[in-house]
Amino acid sequence: MDSLTQAALGAAIGEAVLGKKIGRKAAILGAIGGTIPDLDVLLTPFFSTFQNISIHRGYSHSILFCLLGAFLFAYVLNKIKWTKEVSFRKLWFFSFFALFTHVLLDAFTSFGTQLFLPFTDWRVSFDSISIIDPVYTIPLLIGVAGSIFYYEKTDTKRGLPNNLGLVFSSLYLLFTLANKQHIEQVFNEQLEAQEIPSFRLLTVPVAIGNTTWYGVARDKTHLHIGKYSMLEGNKIEFNTFPINRDLLDGLDEQLVYKMKWFAQGFYTVAEKDGKIRIYNMQCDMQGIRTFGDYKAPTAFYYEITPHQNGSYDLAAGMHPSGGTD
Repeated sequence: MDSLTQAALGAAIGEAVLGKKIGRKAAILGAIGGTIPDLDVLLTPFFSTFQNISIHRGYSHSILFCLLGAFLFAYVLNKIKWTKEVSFRKLWFFSFFALFTHVLLDAFTSFGTQLFLPFTDWRVSFDSISIIDPVYTIPLLIGVAGSIFYYEKTDTKRGLPNNLGLVFSSLYLLFTLANKQHIEQVFNEQLEAQEIPSFRLLTVPVAIGNTTWYGVARDKTHLHIGKYSMLEGNKIEFNTFPINRDLLDGLDEQLVYKMKWFAQGFYTVAEKDGKIRIYNMQCDMQGIRTFGDYKAPTAFYYEITPHQNGSYDLAAGMHPSGGTD
């Protein structure tokens, strides 16, 4: 999720756990703790484009990091004046939930989170909520603000607004999972009605309120991409793209493996001016881009420039928004 949402969630956790102990400072500490896992982006300048594929939402987003990081964060908190009277056990509990709720929330998005590192690099992604969705974020912000600005820390009702915000946002998150099941049923019915073959379906929300979704149906050789709006109840028009796996033949095996791993099987490959472009629908679904005779399934791509000696250059590119969706 976006940084504001993660900070808001962390602040809500801080208020819920420590608000009656240290007052408004709990929300500040929670917002800091809820942002820590995303500090992995600060490492990206020190790694290559290839290495950065697995850096973000890697170790800093694992359960092991949450468990161990909670001890370090709690130790630091135990040394500052604000939390001197709070037990280390409670500080660890707060620290763990500030970190863990961050990585768990990220798992609901399509980018995926490597929760179980270092034991496996499997990307956990429920694909049920957009990276930015105010319907989830705003109740958290209102709840935290209501508790810290309307009630004193000794007031017995202090936690009520914050708790209501957490409950509403959590219920909305559960709703996105249920709604995803409905959306997949709609896509499967329309795929069947249009006699489009597929054996695996990816659905990704792309709008506020979980109302607009892209669906990517995969068969052995093609991806079929369509867009559905719950508000319009439209007939889905599918655009078909060849996967072109053969274009990856002869490229570096580790590079090919990492690209397929990142896309979880939902990718297409294209050749442009002797360069290989890989489009990853699992992590980027911005709509189809058309430029003359060139048609791309989404905006973002990785571009591989192979050399005769077996080496390659890897770069990231983005089609401008002027293309046709």
